[in-house]
Amino acid sequence: MISVDQALEHLFALINPLDTEAVPIAEAAGRVLAVPVVSTRDQPPFSASVMDGYAVQTADIATGARLRVTGEIAAGHGGDLTLNAGEAIRIFTGAPVPKGADRVLIQEDTTRDGDWITVADGADTSVYIRPYGTDFRAGDTIDAPRRLSAHDIVLAAAMNAHTLTCTRRPVVALIATGDELVMPGENPRADQIIASNALGLAEIVRQAGGLPRLLPIARDREDALNTVFDLARGAEMVVTIGGASVGDHDLVGGVTRARGMEPSFYKVAMRPGKPLMAGMLDGAPMIGLPGNPVSSMVCGQVFLAPALRAMQGLPARPAPRQSGTLGADLGPNGPREHYMRARIEDGALHAFERQDSGLMGVLAAADALIIRPPGDGPRAKGSEVEYLPIAQAD
Repeated sequence: MISVDQALEHLFALINPLDTEAVPIAEAAGRVLAVPVVSTRDQPPFSASVMDGYAVQTADIATGARLRVTGEIAAGHGGDLTLNAGEAIRIFTGAPVPKGADRVLIQEDTTRDGDWITVADGADTSVYIRPYGTDFRAGDTIDAPRRLSAHDIVLAAAMNAHTLTCTRRPVVALIATGDELVMPGENPRADQIIASNALGLAEIVRQAGGLPRLLPIARDREDALNTVFDLARGAEMVVTIGGASVGDHDLVGGVTRARGMEPSFYKVAMRPGKPLMAGMLDGAPMIGLPGNPVSSMVCGQVFLAPALRAMQGLPARPAPRQSGTLGADLGPNGPREHYMRARIEDGALHAFERQDSGLMGVLAAADALIIRPPGDGPRAKGSEVEYLPIAQAD
């Protein structure tokens, strides 16, 4: 067996970033930017008013001063107005400040009578002008690689970028294996179970930026496995679920080797998730996940998601860990790295008492995986530990 860190290193060695494609900005959120966005304009492109009021000259402002209103400027209507001493120009939020003005007097600090305004006592002394180019300038960039957030999209659009160069989204073929499986909605026999893992892994793939392709269940026969592997051709990654152990009916290893795969590793010193394998199959990286649902989902977060991020050109590194404190004592850990399902309550981590890898209900109730190093001794309440957050629906 190898460690989790070693397994990740082997897995990343199988990964090459995909090629790029032009993506309309309206469809780019969540994609990985491959080429920096370069602004073609300054923002704001003019000095702009940040309040409704009057463009004035500071030298004219004193309590009771009267200024003649000589024009009006709304957003999108700059005009060619120039402000002279003793004058005011009505201006609205977002409108360009006219030549000659160095301040916007907010309308609450004035009274108006026809074409004249009078400055109120105690008028706000703030300038209320957003200077030209204070946000960004032509030539400024949004650096790559990065997964584009909603905020990035706002910035790129303001830079006048209408298409963004992004890494292509990896297609991931998901193959559940086993005679015991039936799809949700079918009527299982007494000796069958519902194939649930692939659906959960498909969501991990989506969250990591990939495109899941759910293939038919591969039955425990070599010909059935080969048929489904043939269907997986063209995918950027192949993920099998189950059948990767050493039982008489665990055929994935033998079939893949017969197809020319050289395993990069087999078995990882982790709990849950020991029977894990990876290699190159038909020109694509393949990950063989264990069949137990919790093992499969934990390995999806620890291995599959980081591999997909690397495939999209993001740094090849483990899933980001966080630090937290225990809300209750924990006993000693065994020889494998343990990912314990836990809840975060009142700012502390509480491991579930039951950690069996077949308990999907416990996984669904968890929002964190406490990470116990191999051979970790007892931990008292209040001890600091590392954990992986698990996203939960609101």
